[in-house]
Amino acid sequence: MTGRRDELAGRLREVRARMDTAAKAAGRDADDLELVVVTKYFPASDVDHLVDLGVRHIGENKDQEAAAKVAELARRDDVTVHFIGQLQSNKAGHVAGYADVVQSVDRPKIVTALDRGAERHGRRLDVLLQVALDGADGRGGAAPDEVPALADLVAGAPSLRLRGIMAVAPLDGDPRRAFARLREVADGIRAGHPDATWISAGMSGDLEDAVAEGATHLRVGTAILGSRPSLG
Repeated sequence: MTGRRDELAGRLREVRARMDTAAKAAGRDADDLELVVVTKYFPASDVDHLVDLGVRHIGENKDQEAAAKVAELARRDDVTVHFIGQLQSNKAGHVAGYADVVQSVDRPKIVTALDRGAERHGRRLDVLLQVALDGADGRGGAAPDEVPALADLVAGAPSLRLRGIMAVAPLDGDPRRAFARLREVADGIRAGHPDATWISAGMSGDLEDAVAEGATHLRVGTAILGSRPSLG
C-alpha cells in the first residue's frame, strides 16, 4: 500500500499549500485552519494512512458506513470523527456513540435525539448547526432566521456542546457571496454564544473562498482522496 500512501501524501501537501496561500491572501494564520478530510466511500486503510500523515479530523456522511469504518481504525484515539451528512432522528442515537462532532444539526428533533443518545453513551458531543444558504430541497440545513433558536436549544442540552455553524455552498451562484452570508450568521450566533467560534465551510473546489470569509474548518475529500470508488 506504499503507492496509495504516497499518493495521499502528495495530494495532502497540495491541499495544505492551497490552505497556506489562501490564509496569507486573507491575512490569516494558516494554523487557525482545521482540515477535515472527507473519507466517505473510502476504506479504513486510507484513513489509517491519513492519520500516519498527520490528519487528525475525518468526515463521514452515512451512519452504517461510518460506524463500521471507525471500528476498523488502527489509531481511533488519534482522530476526531465528524459526522457531516444529513441525519435522521432515528439514527442520531447511534451516531452519538462513535462521532465526536456532528456538523449537520438543522432541526429541534435532531437536537433532542442527539442529546439523549450522547447521554446514553456517556459522552458529550460537539455540535455545529447546518445553515441552508440556497433553500434547495434535499441538502439539509436550517434557514438563517431559524438558527438562533436552534443555537439556544443546543446550548441548553446537557450532553451537547455548541461549537458553531456549517454550510455547503449553493450548487449555482457565487460561493464567496454565500460564505459571506454564512459569516454574518456566525457573527449573530457568537453574540449570544461566544464559544461558538467554528465555521465549517469550503470543500475541494471552493476552499479559498471559504478561508477568505472566515472559515475555520474545511471539508476536503476529492482533492485528497481522488474520485469516489465505484460502488457497483
